[in-house]
Amino acid sequence: MSDNFTAIREVSTNVWTFSRPFARFGILPVGGRSTVIKLSNGGVWVLASTALNPETKAKIDELGPVQYIISADAVHHLFLGEFKKAYPTAKLLAPAAAVARADKTLVFDGVWGRDPPDTKYGFEEDIQACYFSGFKNKDVAFFHPASATMIEADLLFNLPCTEQYSKTKSSGALPLIGGFGPSSWLHRKFAASMGEDRAAMKRDVKTVADWDFHRIIPCHGDVLETGGKKAWLAAYGMYLDSASTK
Repeated sequence: MSDNFTAIREVSTNVWTFSRPFARFGILPVGGRSTVIKLSNGGVWVLASTALNPETKAKIDELGPVQYIISADAVHHLFLGEFKKAYPTAKLLAPAAAVARADKTLVFDGVWGRDPPDTKYGFEEDIQACYFSGFKNKDVAFFHPASATMIEADLLFNLPCTEQYSKTKSSGALPLIGGFGPSSWLHRKFAASMGEDRAAMKRDVKTVADWDFHRIIPCHGDVLETGGKKAWLAAYGMYLDSASTK
């Protein structure tokens, strides 16, 4: 059923976002976002974090055949089943922690945290991935070099979620604090608290820091169109020595 709440936008050539309202615990507006990339082979890669409503499906079908359906972390698995039902030939990939929580009828073609670290899934010519084994939510960060874009779920927030609430009567502002951005002390505290293995975090934070991106597409909050690398270092610099941040 259509609800007209999804803001669909081409943020860069062949990169589309599907932004929707979502409130954590039904109270805190954090927004939700799926991201779709048209690959160089004509196929479509989907980070599936929102419902596959008619507007979303129509745009995805316009872009090309879906080849990959991705869950970015342990808690972004709720819509995998409906995407897989709509696109049964697409490969389904998720972190092991998401597989453990997801619909048990789903068959996964790739599992970060279970497969060997150097496993290739077929989209690497267009998109790089970094699995954060030391992060509590077991996130995977993605890099699309053609658009200089990093895509992630719960590693970095950029609240308030103005775009995600743009088709509602709400501003999307967080109660009391208003915002939760990567340069805030609260976000730095969050990033430090979510790291369960410091050595692994140092490795993976540096991998992302070495990517050449300026845009970050988060699942929660507004897209950072510029200054993405600076935002990443502001949020996660505590895992890097000073030489790594230059």
